[in-house]
Amino acid sequence: MEQFITLEIKDNTFARQFETTTEEGLVTVEYSFQDRKIFLTKINTPEQFENEGLISQFLTDIMAIAEERKLKVVPILPKIVRFFKKNPEFKELLPPGIRL
Repeated sequence: MEQFITLEIKDNTFARQFETTTEEGLVTVEYSFQDRKIFLTKINTPEQFENEGLISQFLTDIMAIAEERKLKVVPILPKIVRFFKKNPEFKELLPPGIRL
């Protein structure tokens, strides 16, 4: 059973990344902005990190932030594309013309 935990997410605008701290260390999702779109470009995890549930929760929380800020989300990474495919409820956050 998947465990949903509340993550504390920091938007580090200087480093252009969302950050959360786990028992294993810092997990980040790098981004860039262009025309009310946020491009999710990279996920960084500590070595030996294998908690896919936490990554999924982190991405879910980032989608909530994007929705709140009225941003469209452009997934650059295959892992983030898979997240969108597994979570069709976030498809409305994709810009028009993006097909997964």
